Amino acid sequence: MTTPLGSRTILTSRRFHLASTFVVAAVVPFLLRLPAAPIGHAPAMINALVANTLAVMIAFWIRLSIDVYPGIRRSYAIVPTVLAGHGIVFAGLIATRLPYGRMSLILGGLFHIGWLYLLYIAIERKSRRHIAVVPAGGVDVLRDVTNVEWLWLKRPRLSDTRGCNAIVADFSADLPAEWETFLAEAAIAGRIVYQHKQLIESLTGRIQLDHLSENTFGSLIPSRSYFYVKSLLDFIFALLVLPFVLPIMLLIAAKLRFGEGGPVLFRQKRVGQGGREFTVFKFRTMAPCKISNPVVAAITIPNDSRITPTGRFLRKYRLDELPQIINILRWEMSWIGPRPEAKSLSSWYKDEIPFYVYRHVVKPGITGWAQVNQGHVANIDDVYEKLQYDFYYIKNFSPWLDLLILLRTIKTMATGFGHR
Repeated sequence: MTTPLGSRTILTSRRFHLASTFVVAAVVPFLLRLPAAPIGHAPAMINALVANTLAVMIAFWIRLSIDVYPGIRRSYAIVPTVLAGHGIVFAGLIATRLPYGRMSLILGGLFHIGWLYLLYIAIERKSRRHIAVVPAGGVDVLRDVTNVEWLWLKRPRLSDTRGCNAIVADFSADLPAEWETFLAEAAIAGRIVYQHKQLIESLTGRIQLDHLSENTFGSLIPSRSYFYVKSLLDFIFALLVLPFVLPIMLLIAAKLRFGEGGPVLFRQKRVGQGGREFTVFKFRTMAPCKISNPVVAAITIPNDSRITPTGRFLRKYRLDELPQIINILRWEMSWIGPRPEAKSLSSWYKDEIPFYVYRHVVKPGITGWAQVNQGHVANIDDVYEKLQYDFYYIKNFSPWLDLLILLRTIKTMATGFGHR
């Protein structure tokens, strides 16, 4: 049994979550440690209280920033956001050399995580969106979205929407006068009213691609400032993680070279940002096989007989992608972005799918929004859906969406979701 999010109580409000977390993660550790603090350590205790308070606020802000995107289970974001908040504050304490209570900081982080999980289990896990629908125009497509309780209105009465989070309508439809009045009254009353296409986009994480004129490509241009910052961060992070992943890469290379024989790396021409070609590097996961049709050769089908036993393991946990750190260091790829397609496949998709090439407006990535939502695809229908995910990523290009993709990539690697 789910609880409507629209049935607001103090326990479901964000203010309660923030205030209660402040008490549990900042005040309680301070009070627990205060009696045992040596005389003269008051500044350190006060600094720890302030630090835990700031960590709670930073973590809360990060969670709010990624909550707006679809497909996120709040439980997945708890530990990373708490660690980020407390990590940022701790780095500030180290940099400023201010005294602090170490045990208060540790207790603050542990209590913070524990309290958020308790709130999630007791309240948020049982919650479900309830949205009222004005039954006119093209809103029937909402029936395909199953993670929401839809209330199909039978009359234009605002009282009928009690307990709903929002109201949705097709603004482009020729609505009867009484329904237009109803929507105006809802707006005046402070109710959230969505256009149905934008709501579907936010719930599914895909942009509907019907006609070029309907997609307002001007709104799909990514933030150029974040693009340059992201490219620099990609490069720096690749340098930092290389010493840690290099031993793993050497073990995989030894297994492929001496255990199975043949080349270690697989090289393939792919299409990157701006339609420019580059050579992508991966660990070899298939046995050599000559296929005359380049499109067929580039497609991996379910249970593909070309995949070796070692290759299947590497593909399942995405370890075959590790050599693409080289592509990141060469400024050809990003950690996160639309996956680069083989040149032959890209040419095929370009001929079959309108405005396919627009996905090349950003750097391709090792992981991406389509990968964590859809997995591996090959046929045209699936690629069309993948393009909808790619366009959603481009339109919502931001560090918060990248953070969400990172969190979901960890789950994808652990479960092997969508591999072939």
